Amino acid sequence: MAALGGHEPGPPALRLSYGSPMPADAPAFPPVMSGFQQALEQASSTAGLDAEGARLLRLGSNAVYHLKTPVIARIARPGTDLDHVRRTVAVARWLESEHYPAVRVIDVDQPLIADGYVVTFWRSLSEDGDQFATTPEIAAVLAKLHHLTAPEGLHLPPLDPFANATDRIEASTHLTPDDHAFLTTTLERLRDAYASLEFDLPQGVIHGDASVGNVLRDREGAPVLIDLDGFAIGPREWDLILTAIYYDSFGWHTKQEYEDFARAYGYDVMHWPGYPILREIREFLMVTWLVQKGADDARAAAEVPRRITALRTGASRKDWEPY
Repeated sequence: MAALGGHEPGPPALRLSYGSPMPADAPAFPPVMSGFQQALEQASSTAGLDAEGARLLRLGSNAVYHLKTPVIARIARPGTDLDHVRRTVAVARWLESEHYPAVRVIDVDQPLIADGYVVTFWRSLSEDGDQFATTPEIAAVLAKLHHLTAPEGLHLPPLDPFANATDRIEASTHLTPDDHAFLTTTLERLRDAYASLEFDLPQGVIHGDASVGNVLRDREGAPVLIDLDGFAIGPREWDLILTAIYYDSFGWHTKQEYEDFARAYGYDVMHWPGYPILREIREFLMVTWLVQKGADDARAAAEVPRRITALRTGASRKDWEPY
């Protein structure tokens, strides 16, 4: 799970969080997942958990498994920044100490390293699949988060919106030379545009990838924030922009849903003069994330040229497929 485009949750009916959900009748460990399987078994044994019968839920930036006990295992590929994962675990424990409604890590020493993979264990929210919060509930969860002050020892980094964009563009082998040049030029323009923004809201703790896909209901039906990897110190508008463009750019929320969100939060980011720039930045980052995903996903690779054309021409984003 990586913020800043680490996944692209669409509307609840279409959302593919952490990668694509596996079919219900898929085997617990498909053959291509042998590395993840071995890491899961080793880390589970170390943590005193039983990996037998674990079910693969999703595969994206992480492989996500549901153990027979109400525990979720997230396994990151070798090469993952271990300090980043440690900070994510620390964020979860801090939020728990604040009684903030977020997903919880289980009480074991983690992250664990198994065969080079980085493994963390989390309490599952539900046995019935993802149940999504309403937009006013999302707003309330974010407003509560934005009133928190992180302890200095947490060492939350400043938000870097473009942290992965250059690497994603440069690593691509399926971009045309023209598309590569366009994305590179656009990236530099948007860096300058972001640096010139004057934000309305104070800087502080932000989630980094706040959207309908990252606020789920727990077993009691209460909204809970998930995907804590992108926590940072930055402008609060960054946490409000996705709900706005999911309505404004993509039509994934209705007008009423968005108005309810803005009313519940107490601020409408679409009325802020910097909104068009931040909207363009988030849309651009969604494209660069898909460029990266296209390396091993034919459907994503086919979607990339259409999205780049839309960026070039200003065409509607309403036909963008959610991932």
